[in-house]
Amino acid sequence: MGFSSIFVSEALGTGVLILLGAGVVANVVLTKSKGFDGGWLLITFGWGLGVFGGVYVAYKTGGHLNPAVTIGNLFSGAKEYAPGIEVNFTNTVAYLSGQMVGAFLGACGAYVAYKKHFDEEPDEGKKLGVFSTGPAIRSYTWNFLTEVIATFVLVFVILAFGKTPSGLGPLAAALLVVAIGASLGGPTGYAINPARDLAPRLAYALLPTRHTAPVAPERIPATVSSGATQRVVEENPGDPVSSTEKNADWSYAWVPVLGPLIGGALAGLVAHWYL
Repeated sequence: MGFSSIFVSEALGTGVLILLGAGVVANVVLTKSKGFDGGWLLITFGWGLGVFGGVYVAYKTGGHLNPAVTIGNLFSGAKEYAPGIEVNFTNTVAYLSGQMVGAFLGACGAYVAYKKHFDEEPDEGKKLGVFSTGPAIRSYTWNFLTEVIATFVLVFVILAFGKTPSGLGPLAAALLVVAIGASLGGPTGYAINPARDLAPRLAYALLPTRHTAPVAPERIPATVSSGATQRVVEENPGDPVSSTEKNADWSYAWVPVLGPLIGGALAGLVAHWYL
């Protein structure tokens, strides 16, 4: 399989993942949606089923959908990323670039699906939460460690699935993501995927999401998780950000990128030794 085929497969699969994942968050947090206030478990199952669909779509490339999974395979010493796809520099770039482009397009698709709801929603914090993750308690060191731990679990167990076939296929990965969201998702919103956070965050920064109707500004010291806006305690809160002010929170963006990459690499190393 060549570069373009790998790229398209991962882009389509990751696009489905983000479309459904960002979609379920939009359904829960955007005030005028029919699924408004559906809760954390609805979000965790929505993301899990997004993985389920995305892995099936990207079956040709093994359905990585996540740079941390690709890096985990690389560090595990695997010879192939998927049957017939050699582990080498060119194929690695095809995986990573396809995942990033697919995530961006999936985020744009979720925006289009909920366009009128974004227009009616005055709280920019909720809108950011549709596209990217944020901490419940902002502490960069501990947020980073949370992402390392959660992604380690994701990648290590996925690599173990390959050694212990169960017949569940993509459903096993979907249930694993639900479990991680339910158990380890609270502190940071469980990005566990650099493409899932960085590309949609960029989409949020570029898309015209800002509410234009008159609204009284409300200044709240809040950041956003995968599921909802949350009032948070910050170690260095600084000046609170208005809920009507568009802010992609780039100061936090390195956490859901670097944390999952390191967690995936560590999982690969441990898998190489253990599995």
